Amino acid sequence: MSAAGIAGGAALRFQVGVSPAQDGVPEPVPSVSEADGMRIERNRAVTLSDGVDVYVDLFRPLTDERVPALIAWGPYGKHNGGNVYAQFRDDSGRTGGGVRPEWISSYTTFEGPDPLRWCEAGYAVINVDPRGFWWSGGDFGTVWDRQEARDCADVIGWAAAEEWSNGKVGMSGVSYLAVSQWWAASLRPPGLAAINPCEGLSDVYREFAFHGGIPSDFPSFWQRHRLKYSRSKVEALADMMDDHRLDDAYWESKRPDLGGIEVPAYVIASWSDQGLHTRGTIAAFEQLGSQDKYLEVHGRKKWEYFHAPSTVARQQAFFDRFLKGIDNDVSSWPRVRLEVRRRCYDGVERRPATWPPPETAPRVLHLDVDALALSGEPPAADARVSYPATEDADGVLLRHRFDRAVDVIGPMRLRLWVEVQDADDMDLFVAIGKLDVDGAEVTLPYANVLERGPVALGWLRVSHRALDETRSTSLQPWHAHRTEQPLAPGEMAAADVEIWPSATRFERGEQLTLRIVPHDPYPDAAMWRHTRLVNAGTHVLHTGPSHPSTLTLGVLSPEPDARTWESPDV
Repeated sequence: MSAAGIAGGAALRFQVGVSPAQDGVPEPVPSVSEADGMRIERNRAVTLSDGVDVYVDLFRPLTDERVPALIAWGPYGKHNGGNVYAQFRDDSGRTGGGVRPEWISSYTTFEGPDPLRWCEAGYAVINVDPRGFWWSGGDFGTVWDRQEARDCADVIGWAAAEEWSNGKVGMSGVSYLAVSQWWAASLRPPGLAAINPCEGLSDVYREFAFHGGIPSDFPSFWQRHRLKYSRSKVEALADMMDDHRLDDAYWESKRPDLGGIEVPAYVIASWSDQGLHTRGTIAAFEQLGSQDKYLEVHGRKKWEYFHAPSTVARQQAFFDRFLKGIDNDVSSWPRVRLEVRRRCYDGVERRPATWPPPETAPRVLHLDVDALALSGEPPAADARVSYPATEDADGVLLRHRFDRAVDVIGPMRLRLWVEVQDADDMDLFVAIGKLDVDGAEVTLPYANVLERGPVALGWLRVSHRALDETRSTSLQPWHAHRTEQPLAPGEMAAADVEIWPSATRFERGEQLTLRIVPHDPYPDAAMWRHTRLVNAGTHVLHTGPSHPSTLTLGVLSPEPDARTWESPDV
């Protein structure tokens, strides 16, 4: 790795790319063919405004009519095809991340729209290898910045001006392919008429690199395995985390101007992507400046949901409205549509007017570590509990039994009074769970493919406990991450943990659980782990009148006639 370049005033580190030939991808040879009702142009060169050529694969229907285009912009390789999800296994050994083989064609790239289905619907699809990736020219440089946004805007302009185009371009895709949409749309390029970001980041520091100030392992995996195929230098974002442990100008440079986005947006998020996309996708929707914006949050697996026939049908209706000008029912869509989960693949629908739901009422539950309970009333006496700060520690588990049915919706705020013995810092991991009326654990989809996950997760490195009070709310603390405040020996400090958004139905007699541990509570999700911890010594939690510790959650009464969330096959 070497240091070069400047981003947000920071010297950059880069990784050396691996030739695409090592992955069996030969140098690009342009070709044109017809198959399955499509005209397919492979490895077409598109010249960017600075003269660099990037390569695209263009699929368009065999028609003389001008059609709109959908762009999928991401670094994972436009050439990917076949069952691109077959490599992923869930916790029962099944492959595919829930994506059924009949839902996608062999032309489908990883996390992108299926060209065959969209050409059948009267759209062109353009899969792009960005600058510096695979065989595209130039140096990619930095991850998620204005240069990439300008490149994407250039390709949008090219697509809108093509002789086969009706002049309107949309964007669609998951994860990186969603983040690229925020960036491109923030520049308001002519020709871009609508976006469909699914599961994207909007705050790289808080959602990708660090969780509550605790470094995530995922960027290192992503950097090594997903960004390596390039003949150029590519920013080593995981290495930059070592130089930028706090939220500084470097991380600020990776936040697009969401308020400047004006194009219609159909935003899809999930409750199941705790630790990667849930928080940022919903936060981006809140900040979008678009007049026509729609938020849909489900509780299923993200790739499965993106490719499900029912989702593709709604995506087509959205793009038909804004790329083809078809007067359909999209104008009457609810602005927000949520799945309130009852258990794995079982949920009901709510349609609040906005996000967060304005009618949500905060409910404060008081922690009592002596009774291991969460109660509506404060405990009468002070209590404390301790546990070793080790990787196998059980931590603390507290429960609250609901005396009536409620929908718990939105982020949660956990206030803890903490102390550490024989150390000066502590990493806190928090999991919200659910027990049925018989006390059995109710597990939920989690981490792309798993099915035995939590309701919601939260994290905090206690030295990062300082808040930005102007941005904090009763349900969501906002950590500034500008300074570190170690704990003094014997010091008891108040620390607020942000628990990511969720939506869960609790029936009468069912229980909410709060688990506090010094390590990842779901270690089976290997890529989502955190191994660079500061834990040592003994953690101590305090509750009671002298140190009131609380969990604040947003609740709504269940709607009596709520419809069941639809099957993906619809």
